[in-house]
Amino acid sequence: MNDIKSICILRLSAIGDVTHVLPVVATLQKAYPKAKITWVIGKFEYKLLKGLKGVEFILFDKKAGRKGYQQLKQQLDNRVFDVLLHMQISFRANRVAWKIKAKTRIGFDKKRARELHGFRLNKRIQAVEKQHVLDGFMEFVKVMGITDLVFEWNITTSNADEEFVEQFIDAKKKNTIISPCSSKKLRNWSNQNYAKAIDYLCEQYQANVILCGGSSEYEIQTAQEIESLVNYPVTNITGKDTLKQLYALMKKVDLVISPDSGPMHIASSARTPVIGLHAATTAKRSGAYNYQELAVDCFEQAAREILKIEPDKIRWGSQVLKEGVMDLVRVDRVKEKIDLVLGGV
Repeated sequence: MNDIKSICILRLSAIGDVTHVLPVVATLQKAYPKAKITWVIGKFEYKLLKGLKGVEFILFDKKAGRKGYQQLKQQLDNRVFDVLLHMQISFRANRVAWKIKAKTRIGFDKKRARELHGFRLNKRIQAVEKQHVLDGFMEFVKVMGITDLVFEWNITTSNADEEFVEQFIDAKKKNTIISPCSSKKLRNWSNQNYAKAIDYLCEQYQANVILCGGSSEYEIQTAQEIESLVNYPVTNITGKDTLKQLYALMKKVDLVISPDSGPMHIASSARTPVIGLHAATTAKRSGAYNYQELAVDCFEQAAREILKIEPDKIRWGSQVLKEGVMDLVRVDRVKEKIDLVLGGV
């Protein structure tokens, strides 16, 4: 596949997954420096990736219903790409893919594909057992014959974003972000445990702790309750920052603590140590890619104790979404990871 002039990437969501696509983009740009790269992406996810060099974005608004598909068709303007990387399996994404014209259409292997994902594909990635999501995405470029993989994220921020975050950084202290919420409540650690971890950060390391999160009522209430439980002052900016500002802030801090969530992956993209809290999911598949050694991963214990199933009998990618599963993540294990990052630094 040498004569490639145009490549279309289809990955609409979610925040963590689109960060995993960024090394794919960097790899493609190195292999085909003259090729035009177009990315069909969700409107919310675009807020983080806007300004990515060398990439044309086409936004898809999933909330617009039929009108969203019509708008997408108009934006594509009967273009024919040399290659389509169909990197999402949902039925919505599959419907979007059918509106994209491409000579070579690469999708997931038959084992992972579902909801008519394989319709109109003419190439598939290799079926590799038990891969991290990012490594699975890299299989797409391997189908194109690319072996020189580039693990770069290249998210951009503005001067205004940088100025915004400076007000929350204390240059004389260890700056730590606590991002307590994921998209699924059962993947979240308890507020009481977060408070214990924050107290430890403040007592042991005199840390400057910053609470972050989205603008939903649940996330705001969660941050407020955590703030009320700790014995030390914290800075709560939940709902007050943008995705770009969150990335800029994560670049400045020494440590991030988060469950399996978009912010956890943003921290990894920023090359900032992140302690991922896992029991509902396994870090081996969906952990912070650059800091998997910092994960507190209790997924196998959850499988045995809650589902009563041996971990190797569970379908790869399954979750243990049961009440209390995140209680398996013990505070003392999180403290050990904190010491590993901040101790002696």
